[in-house]
Amino acid sequence: MPGPPNKKQKRQEYRHALKQNVTTGMPKKKFYRQRAHANPFSDHRLSYPTKPDDMDWSIFYPGFTAQATEEETSSPKKLTKDIEVVDIGCGFGGLLVALSPVMPDTLLVGMEIRSQVAEFVQDRIKALRAKDSEQRSYQNIACLRANTMKFLPNFFRKAQLSKLFICFPDPHFKQRKHKARIVSTTLNSEYAYALRPGGIVYTITDVENLHEWMVQHFEAHPSFERVPEEEQEADPCVGVMRTETEEGKKVERNKGQKFVALFRRLEDPEW
Repeated sequence: MPGPPNKKQKRQEYRHALKQNVTTGMPKKKFYRQRAHANPFSDHRLSYPTKPDDMDWSIFYPGFTAQATEEETSSPKKLTKDIEVVDIGCGFGGLLVALSPVMPDTLLVGMEIRSQVAEFVQDRIKALRAKDSEQRSYQNIACLRANTMKFLPNFFRKAQLSKLFICFPDPHFKQRKHKARIVSTTLNSEYAYALRPGGIVYTITDVENLHEWMVQHFEAHPSFERVPEEEQEADPCVGVMRTETEEGKKVERNKGQKFVALFRRLEDPEW
């Protein structure tokens, strides 16, 4: 006689039942166990397009999928509008869910490298859409498992994005690990490539040293300038970013500090 299912089997059975619509309600984090961090330099066997036009976003945004013509049936289905907002390392999707009603006419995507966490956010979005099917809410958000340190330009064209969020990234405290930080001279050039002039990078962390690192690297980059504090505090996205992410709520419970900095994409100079 087989014994009772172990924890791994219970997680698998729960997620299978959720996909078969046997389980109702919102997904539960305990059934999506995952390590807190993932090595961005490892081979995670990810699927990614060779160029942005090869990406089929229709499976993520069915409510914004354009009607294909006969000539387009063999190519990826097009969306009625472009994705404009990216949450890098979106975690459990708190920011995406909170921003969805704030920016109802804008497409947002979260990019998360951890497989179980990305699956949780995808199931969370499906549950929210099903719950508010009559209002057609949360059709403008999606989550994709991806490694943005390697493949961001594979998904987005030059100057496609208007906002890019980096919320509570892994601080990688040890100096030999600083090369894995999500903000660096090289990566900032990729963010500048994907952002349109006037676009904003939003950063928040509870680690002051990391905050100083991000400010230093963005201010040193010729494509960015720091947004003045008065303008920063007037941005409604900043308030959402401070309070709605899972890490932000944890910092709030522990009465920790939150360090915020915004950076605007400058116009390219005339060569």
